Amino acid sequence: MNRQEQERSGDPSNAVERMYEYGYRKSNYGPDELVTDAHGNPISVVDAMMKADQASRVKTSTPHLCYYSPRIPGNTGSAIRLCAVTGTILHLIEPLGFNLKDTKLRRAGLDYHDMAHVVLHPDFDDLVRSMPDSRIIAFTAHADKLYTEVSYRPDDILLFGPEPGDIPDPMEIMAGPHVAEQVRLPMRPSLRSLNLTNCASIAIYEAWRQLGFQGGR
Repeated sequence: MNRQEQERSGDPSNAVERMYEYGYRKSNYGPDELVTDAHGNPISVVDAMMKADQASRVKTSTPHLCYYSPRIPGNTGSAIRLCAVTGTILHLIEPLGFNLKDTKLRRAGLDYHDMAHVVLHPDFDDLVRSMPDSRIIAFTAHADKLYTEVSYRPDDILLFGPEPGDIPDPMEIMAGPHVAEQVRLPMRPSLRSLNLTNCASIAIYEAWRQLGFQGGR
């Protein structure tokens, strides 16, 4: 079968090839036009995700990562790839500031199998109920303790609040009764903030280092 015959056959892998250029979705394709798995088969993004009860049973080598009400799709896309390469599970707490099919989720856009490391929760209480034995460690500029002063465990949850940095952390969540520790990353005085997923990367790799980079190479 030649290329024209393949295109006429409706093979979804051909549609995927036309959609992407240099690993990113072309601008003339809408966010909901086609979502595929690693083999080019159409799927639902939510179907590609892990369920909360599954995440609570998975044995991990790094703590879980949680974004509370993330608003910038590119940050969450980068976090999905971070979690895929480190074996971390990413928990997203609704409401989100974007559609999960947004084209700006570029790091997840081409490899939807990476979404298998993602859990979507309708609210923070759902996360707490699904992971009752986990410590929640909140990363906030209001903390006194540095992130390096914690001995991390694989079942910990590293909690980050919404971006951008000029929006205050939701302190009823970041300092709520379910939070075991509040920690911060050091910064030079008077500077506003570090990118959300840059912060998460630093935290995940410090925790993974403490745990001997188990599962890595």
